[in-house]
Amino acid sequence: MPRVRVEVGKGGAVGSYQEVTRFPLADAKTLKAVEDYPKWPCPDQFDYECVREQVEEAGRNGKVVVFMGDRLNRCAQLKPAMYLRGADRIFLDILLAPEIAQYIFTRVADFYLEYARRTLQAADRRIDIFMTGDDFGTQSGLFMKPGMWREFLQPGFKRFIKLGHKSGCKVAHHTCGAVKPIIPDMIECELDILNPIQPEAQGMDSQELKKLFGDRLTFHGSISIQKTLPFGTPEDVREEVRQRFEALGPAGGFIFCTAHNLQADTSIENVLALFDAYHDLGRYHCSSRC
Repeated sequence: MPRVRVEVGKGGAVGSYQEVTRFPLADAKTLKAVEDYPKWPCPDQFDYECVREQVEEAGRNGKVVVFMGDRLNRCAQLKPAMYLRGADRIFLDILLAPEIAQYIFTRVADFYLEYARRTLQAADRRIDIFMTGDDFGTQSGLFMKPGMWREFLQPGFKRFIKLGHKSGCKVAHHTCGAVKPIIPDMIECELDILNPIQPEAQGMDSQELKKLFGDRLTFHGSISIQKTLPFGTPEDVREEVRQRFEALGPAGGFIFCTAHNLQADTSIENVLALFDAYHDLGRYHCSSRC
């Protein structure tokens, strides 16, 4: 899939991403044209033998083992469909050519389910967390109405979770954006962990989410990479960590993390302050029953 390296930042603070530049199914006019695409991926294209070695090494080092993939290859449906069809085209398909959208989502989900099944099998139940990743929201709302999400994406989403649980994993899902309206649906699918609780997104208030869903869902993330880390002081970072732990930490069910990868515009001082605050303020203490 053609892609280009995009750099952000300036001076000594430069980061980069890879962006898809050409969408191979963008010009397909019919369902048959999509079905006949000659480069649909196959699980046989991967070597799973390295998985056993990797989980063994992680286990020896006392690490939690997470299977998640990378930005362009993570168990998902909507994001791969965007890469194949183009973001504008796949949303138009949902409205105007639902048979094409449904075929793409199902074909993508089928591939990732078998790819993940073989990976989890190779790990022999030594993967702790199976992490899927598919952005369902923008900063101000969902990409589609909740009913459309339930129709087109929830079936595959549920299949991923079922596979993870069958393989002895907790299942986490990454979605940026304002996804509060479908959190009950995710819980219905038996999701264990939701990431990243983007604090600037509409409706993603930590206290409210904890109150509504904290007894059924673990939260992972929530530290701002849009405001506090790039533009705040070390004291601001420490204060945000304190606030998040007070909001999301009571009775457990919270894993500290940033709301996305640390970006190039975050100072070293704020990175150090972040990890010091995690250590100082984000600790659970055993009761007398421990």
